[in-house]
Amino acid sequence: MIANGEFPLAQEQKTTDFSEIIAENFGANATYVETLLARWQSNPSLVDESWRSYFEELIGSNGAAAAPARPPVAATATEPASDGAAAKPAKATPADPVKAPAGTATGEPAAERVPIRGSALKIVENMETSLSVPTATSQRRIPVKLLDENRRLINRHLQDGGRRKASFTHLIAYAILRALKQFPQMNDGFEVIDGQPSRLKRAPVNLGIAVDLEKKDGTRSLLVPNIKNAGALSFSDFLKAYDDVIKRAREGKLQISDFQGTTISLTNPGTIGTVASTPRLMAGQSVIIATGAIEFPAEYQSIHPAILPQLGISKAITISSTYDHRIVQGAESGSFLARLHELLLGKDRFYEDIFADLEIAHAPLRWNVDRNPLFLGSDQMHEQSVRQARVMELINSYRVRGHLLADIDPLHAMPLLYHPELDIETYGLTIWDLDRLFITGGLAGTETATLREILDILQRAYCGKVGTEYRHILSKDEKVWLREQIRREFVQPEPIDAEIKKRMLWKLISAEQFERFLNTKYLGQKRFSIEGCETIIALLDQLIERAGELGVESITMGMAHRGRLNVLANVIGHFCERIFTSFEGSIHPEFPADEGDVKYHQGAAGERETSTGKKIALRLSPNPSHLEAVDPVVEGMARAGQDQAIAERGQSRDEAMSHSLPVLLHGDAAFAGQGIVMETLQLAQLRGYRTGGTIHIIINNQISFTTPPIQERFTPYPLTSPRRFKRRSST
Repeated sequence: MIANGEFPLAQEQKTTDFSEIIAENFGANATYVETLLARWQSNPSLVDESWRSYFEELIGSNGAAAAPARPPVAATATEPASDGAAAKPAKATPADPVKAPAGTATGEPAAERVPIRGSALKIVENMETSLSVPTATSQRRIPVKLLDENRRLINRHLQDGGRRKASFTHLIAYAILRALKQFPQMNDGFEVIDGQPSRLKRAPVNLGIAVDLEKKDGTRSLLVPNIKNAGALSFSDFLKAYDDVIKRAREGKLQISDFQGTTISLTNPGTIGTVASTPRLMAGQSVIIATGAIEFPAEYQSIHPAILPQLGISKAITISSTYDHRIVQGAESGSFLARLHELLLGKDRFYEDIFADLEIAHAPLRWNVDRNPLFLGSDQMHEQSVRQARVMELINSYRVRGHLLADIDPLHAMPLLYHPELDIETYGLTIWDLDRLFITGGLAGTETATLREILDILQRAYCGKVGTEYRHILSKDEKVWLREQIRREFVQPEPIDAEIKKRMLWKLISAEQFERFLNTKYLGQKRFSIEGCETIIALLDQLIERAGELGVESITMGMAHRGRLNVLANVIGHFCERIFTSFEGSIHPEFPADEGDVKYHQGAAGERETSTGKKIALRLSPNPSHLEAVDPVVEGMARAGQDQAIAERGQSRDEAMSHSLPVLLHGDAAFAGQGIVMETLQLAQLRGYRTGGTIHIIINNQISFTTPPIQERFTPYPLTSPRRFKRRSST
């Protein structure tokens, strides 16, 4: 007998019973669970609390009662004792590989027989168990051209937002969930209850995701955790849930619940090049979907990949459905795959719903039949010329309307705008034209480019984080200059120097900490903070730096009361003592008028030395009114300074204007609603009032003062009205 009073055979039988229980509860994941069991038996602290509780409930102790299954022994016979005492068991030795005889009469080569043990044995048992499920398989070949193109748009949007990419499997899995809504019987299960075969109708879809893991020794194991109630998730939530399951699987942090209740599974052998697969179906599930490799059809693989799109040939994927034939019939499986095919080709707003959920302003691309002029019987030259002209129309439309798709609404408070003039289908272009060359007319310094490259340039230039509207300007030189700046800043940007990034970060921190201190130290006092618009401090800081490089010697600023104290403290100069004194209720000897909310109306003057050593005089004009009354005052102060420079230094008007810069900060509602703004703009180009140009910065917090933007104006932006002023210097 062994130490705990059990015979080895009884202990082995007990361990086998546990293995059967684990296999019954966890199916294809039983190998992983038995690995955790062995780890728990060696040291319970090596597994998660939920697994400790499960194993303690299963075994009833810390594992001593059920030692891990031991390898088979070479001998179990007992040696008789010469004195008639109880027989002693022979020493157990590990079983050595059984070698076949050196040869046979037929001359067949010798074979080494190695017993299958451990996790490999569990796989054998799972496969044998799966033979009890009568299965059949349906397969369908689906083109992935549209899936690939829309995935590119989705991933660019996700990357711009700092999120993980979406894989083909993400999108196919989501299409499976959509298809199950039309074929819910594919989510049912089979079970014999009280001797009666029964169909289990299951509403929630617990989608199992096959995860291939490579161990340190090079061997691989397969886990199938599931996403609970996946059918009820939006695409963005499904992405998060999917990535979370994969991450926890790779980190070994899966819980018991992650393996329980799987109703349908998805496996992807295509990642290793398998074209089509018929996976085994585990008991309890009705369907397992397998996706093959994404590649061009075999008969076209000898053709250069650049030629195939010209022929309208798409890569394709084989998707198979292996189902429990007791509750799913072949016609149902085939119809399910046909529905999946339709969704991946964009039927029933499949991609539109995904784009809307991810808040992508672009319309998704759509499936179309290719009509290449080279293969049509009509006039090929005419067809190609028409298509080329439409590409030029598309380029111009992006320059005019591209701002409508720019991502400039951080609160996502306004509805996404779609304009047909920015849709390639409006111009008779399709997904098959994306890899065909067209003349660009010098777009971003190119003479020719594929339609894909053209769209990428246009969307980065006009539909990114900055919206640009300039085509209303009459001067060709000004439009060309602006177009070149757009290319340099958004299409082919140079990396921002690390020191500039640090300085901008410091300004953001300073602005936020200043407001936080005031709110904490002087709680309850009237404040007109800049909270939510702290980036204006970093913007003004860089504006001053750049102005110094261009030879500006003085900057005159005007603004309303919101954020004025932050500008005084972090832009104009060191005025914190003055600001804190007024909040304390005292009177600063140098600023006796700073009482009540008057401190939000006072001006100040300072001097700034830029990083290049240039000195710039800064002046913030007082503003007795809460809103835009300061606008003509600032313009007058700048004009007076220029007149003084002309009189005292003998400068020309152009020289004086190049050394002086007015800057006006507006609230969005005040800019759109106050007449004094328009009056000031009307004077901008008159000979007696012009200042050489003013920089207008509109702070749009999308709240205004008492009303939301939709009730404030009918235009998309507060600055739409100044478009009538065609000269760049007026805006």
